Amino acid sequence: MSKKILITGGAGFIAHHVIDKILSTTDWEIITLDRLDFSGNLNRLNEVVSSYKKEDRKRVRVIYHDLKAELNPEIAASLGKVDLIAHLAAGSHVDRSIRYPLEFVMDNVVGTANILNFARKCDSLERFAYFSTDEIFGPAPAGINYCENDRYNSTNPYSATKAGAEELVVAFENTYGLPSLITHTMNVFGERQNPEKYIPMVIKKVRDNQTISVHANSEKTKAGSRHYIHASDVADALMFLFNYDISSLKPDITGAKCQKFNIVGKDEIDNLELAEFIAKTQNKNLKYEMVDFHSQRPGHDLRYALNGEKMKLMGWTPKSAFERLESTIEWTLKNDRWLAI
Repeated sequence: MSKKILITGGAGFIAHHVIDKILSTTDWEIITLDRLDFSGNLNRLNEVVSSYKKEDRKRVRVIYHDLKAELNPEIAASLGKVDLIAHLAAGSHVDRSIRYPLEFVMDNVVGTANILNFARKCDSLERFAYFSTDEIFGPAPAGINYCENDRYNSTNPYSATKAGAEELVVAFENTYGLPSLITHTMNVFGERQNPEKYIPMVIKKVRDNQTISVHANSEKTKAGSRHYIHASDVADALMFLFNYDISSLKPDITGAKCQKFNIVGKDEIDNLELAEFIAKTQNKNLKYEMVDFHSQRPGHDLRYALNGEKMKLMGWTPKSAFERLESTIEWTLKNDRWLAI
């Protein structure tokens, strides 16, 4: 049965992969709200949509809107009946959040409040999905992988605003009965990613024979690590959740109504290992230096880690990051205009 989905931030990195997934696997109508700023690049979305047949391209509509403002009646009327909402629009640059914390409060907290206020008035809405981040839990000591409802420990304004927005989603389900879900994603990579991010940055620096800075502990002996995951796996997980009978899941020991889901990469990879793999794929020798991550990047953490058992028990698992990395490296080098944006 055909549906209409509203996606905020559709010209963003993860969201355009979600749109690609929806176009390739469904007949759904897609409307995206985007303000097309630092994170949103319309070329990214156009490149994906233009690869489809005309009848599929017509299923995608872009509406310019900054979610710091409420959806006015004209925009609400143009959206019409909406079945699903995926809220991905957000400020996500940690360093920028440290410089401009109030900007992130407006984008991530106020912006989420405005789309939630629209969503609660949608009588036909089946599910509101909010994309959050692993960073709300803060640094993960060795051997610790955070579960969905573990405590927050934000170490920068970006993660704090994402945690605050999570609480708004929970409150709107508890107060208004808005059917919601929250995902925690971590260290997503893939085609058309902003070149400031670690993987495209390393791809470019290795190609150009430049030295890579690998963030490490204070002794500069151990590199930071992440559970890297490809954006298409994140999109696949979202579609899995939209098609899953979430009402069949029992509340955890906290009794929370709003279900949360960790979307976790299959492999934990340290950043030196990752850089070495990227260099090997390009048949290059890696030039690198280990740097103290705290003094170099305040507000960042050495290790993030989530527990992915909940999604695994439900029947969803991601593909290997290394398998996805090789194809991403090859694609990026062939389409190196995305390294210059």
